[in-house]
Amino acid sequence: MTGLIKPKKYEWKDSNLALFGSELERNIKKASASTEEAWKGAGRKPGLQIWRIVKFKVTSWPKEEYGKFYSGDSYIVMNTYKEPGGEELQHDIHFWIGQESTQDEYGTAAYKTVELDTYLNDVPIQHREVQGFESDLFRSYFKTITRLKSDDVFILDLGNTLYQWNGNGSNKDERFKAMQYVQALDSERSGRPRTEVLEESSTEPSHEFYKALTNEDDDDDDSAFVAKDKETELYRLSDASGQMTFRKEKRGSVDKNDLDTKDVFIIDAKKSCYVWIGRGTSEGEKKNAMQYAHCYLQKTDHPLVPVSCYAEGREPHVFFQAIAVC
Repeated sequence: MTGLIKPKKYEWKDSNLALFGSELERNIKKASASTEEAWKGAGRKPGLQIWRIVKFKVTSWPKEEYGKFYSGDSYIVMNTYKEPGGEELQHDIHFWIGQESTQDEYGTAAYKTVELDTYLNDVPIQHREVQGFESDLFRSYFKTITRLKSDDVFILDLGNTLYQWNGNGSNKDERFKAMQYVQALDSERSGRPRTEVLEESSTEPSHEFYKALTNEDDDDDDSAFVAKDKETELYRLSDASGQMTFRKEKRGSVDKNDLDTKDVFIIDAKKSCYVWIGRGTSEGEKKNAMQYAHCYLQKTDHPLVPVSCYAEGREPHVFFQAIAVC
């Protein structure tokens, strides 16, 4: 797949999630007013639900588009299910950050994820997902994940077929240059290829173009974001002193005895990151837990790993096994 424009990857990773009390939070609250219409009926029956963030607002994502994400956007994905033999509904909520998503977009997704968690009485487990570094759990929801950039024009060269895909936000100059490029390719092959121009707004998800896009570009060097040091690290977030403090507690495997019910702990397992919220955690600690994990990771060599947030007593049965061996 050949793009005429290649935006900088993961530009958002150099910023933070300082949402609460910020201008961004006020904008979100103003946009959502007193209630969030998108949450009506959310999580009432098993299944997958997806919302896209558009100008501070949560908008429903069409079911026929599930599995297709735009790199310039952020999304909220919720899976509702029942444990085997269980009666109560359980939820996993993921906010997904596209590699060209703006701070306003991913910040809104993070804030709204907390809001949805509150709407569902703090039952859900929260997760942060970054494009190209999604967790196995997130990937399990879809047969394939297709990623596109709406503001660009792309050319897909399948040998005997050439597709020009025009994103909704692309401009006339980009489309004209793409057309010239396709014509040049067609001329080099003596007019043998079939050429087709596709508009994002009118191209069905089942089209051959989308079916051919199942992998990331080969020239994307994601290995630069893999942790060099593989040893697990444990950090404590606490406001017991009257001020919010964040400090390293230990290195090496982590077990239940290392965690204190009065505080929040962030466990950096290098391939993934976990936020553990004790039962006696203060509102300030709980509210800032995911933000601190996000900001901490931005200062490491592995800022894009998946993050999951668990409340004490509601950890999955593999939780402690996972953090001990990662």
